[in-house]
Amino acid sequence: MRGCFTRILILLVLALAAIGAGYWYLGPYPERSPETFVEIEHGMSSRQIADALAEHGVVRSRWAFLAVRVLHPSAPLQAGEYRFGPEQTPWEVFDKIRRGDIFFQYLTVPEGSNMFDIANLLSTELDAIHPDDFLRAASDPQMIRDLDPQAPTLEGYLFPSTYQVTHRITAKQLCRMMTDEFRKQWAAFANAGQSVEVHKIVTLASLVEKESALPGERPLVSSVFMNRLRLGMPLQCDPTTVYAAVREKRYSGVIHRSDLASKDLYNTYTHIGLPPGPISNPGIGALKAALNPADTAFLYFVAKPDGSGSHHFSATLDEHERAVLAYRKGTR
Repeated sequence: MRGCFTRILILLVLALAAIGAGYWYLGPYPERSPETFVEIEHGMSSRQIADALAEHGVVRSRWAFLAVRVLHPSAPLQAGEYRFGPEQTPWEVFDKIRRGDIFFQYLTVPEGSNMFDIANLLSTELDAIHPDDFLRAASDPQMIRDLDPQAPTLEGYLFPSTYQVTHRITAKQLCRMMTDEFRKQWAAFANAGQSVEVHKIVTLASLVEKESALPGERPLVSSVFMNRLRLGMPLQCDPTTVYAAVREKRYSGVIHRSDLASKDLYNTYTHIGLPPGPISNPGIGALKAALNPADTAFLYFVAKPDGSGSHHFSATLDEHERAVLAYRKGTR
């Protein structure tokens, strides 16, 4: 009787030891950092995935992950970048990869942002790319040269939208993603049968975007610039003066006389015609307005003093000066 009891006790101890070992092996792994990123590449085998997880400390051992795999031999394991929190079990790790719960960050670039604005946005919204690295990548126009051989940079072609990006994205990859989105959007509305100088349209659209807060006014603003270009008048577009100052790292938040007198080629107060390239990244509305400006005789516009964001458009200098006077009186 005593021998039987001893055998039962030994079996119970062994069972408890097996349960404890199983929990230790297949339970949470508390020694890893609070946040771990692992890239699962296309074509990786289960063993290679297990090795990567063990190497990054996501699981205690490759065998812990492979033991779960044995129980789910036909489950698809999806490629992508994954973020693992602390103390996840191999079961939870396996299930995340099976479901394709890939890690993304979202980057929203507003319409009218220039590449300097985007660089500043990256410094607060996306830790994967250093702002200086982005500016270097955006300063190289090579990936858009087939569409715009005159492009001095990627400015104008970094399409404003919301992007899903991974933890490992590079500056060049982000620029490629944004210029690809521009191509997609441009192809969706630009008339393939129409002879269009992309450089001119995108540059004009970048000015329209910065000068018009109201969608309905964009074709009117575009008409003013087109009329001035036709007559050889300087565009005198304040945002180009700001952009010139930003490029030279001397913009203080307000336009000074020295800014208006700047000889920078982007300053349309001292240079007739369009600037050498876009000054912002326009959205669809501004691009459409540049392609199809309103048919007007307007040569001037000035903001209305009511704070609505709308403008008074004029065909003559006298009318424009009266509108400017009304604006000044209304904003005192």
